[in-house]
Amino acid sequence: MPDDVLALCDSLPLKPAPVNLDGRYVHLRPLDLTRDLAALFRVSNGQPAGLGGRSVGAHDADALVWRYLFAGPFSSAAEMGQFHQGLIDAPNMLPFCVFDAVTDSQVGVAAYTNNTPEHLKIELGHIWYSPVVQRTHANVETAYLLLKHASALGYRRVEWKCDALNERSRCSALRIGFQFEGIQQAHFIIKGRNRDTAWFRMLEHEWPVIREKLEERLYSGS
Repeated sequence: MPDDVLALCDSLPLKPAPVNLDGRYVHLRPLDLTRDLAALFRVSNGQPAGLGGRSVGAHDADALVWRYLFAGPFSSAAEMGQFHQGLIDAPNMLPFCVFDAVTDSQVGVAAYTNNTPEHLKIELGHIWYSPVVQRTHANVETAYLLLKHASALGYRRVEWKCDALNERSRCSALRIGFQFEGIQQAHFIIKGRNRDTAWFRMLEHEWPVIREKLEERLYSGS
């Protein structure tokens, strides 16, 4: 292993350094519950929501947002805040609030998690979006910004994991460019249910081609 690569193993922090990441469709800011909590609860608890010219009526928040995640739906903003404060406080995680770039409105959360700098690997996880921005460019550009930054920092491997039953997340991982590695059976018990986990990964040598494809998908014709 080259000396410069080994040096990164010692220099990268366990908790990723906070950073602002800006795209055309979304801005990512380190999650700040004083700033973000009320807005995030409002767009993820099943109430009607609007954003620019898009809107969603009253909906099943469990089905559209929370079913396959570690927590939620939440009965109150305080309960939601308690869970997300745990993400903020985790020693190897950096959660971001996802803002719609046009309206500067909070629309979801995504995190660097399971950071393992000694092996130059990190995971994208704890990802959720309000239904009002699902099936837009929000998820793809969020992943693009996080992958681009991880590559710039020198990570060799980025992981994506989800409940094996979560077809939307599995399809999203493949569309972004992650490679499926398999199913880890009986990985967790979450919300009283067994969870088998689907594993996906992206390696450093794969990123240049994936980056080009994502940039074409996001920005071509503009």
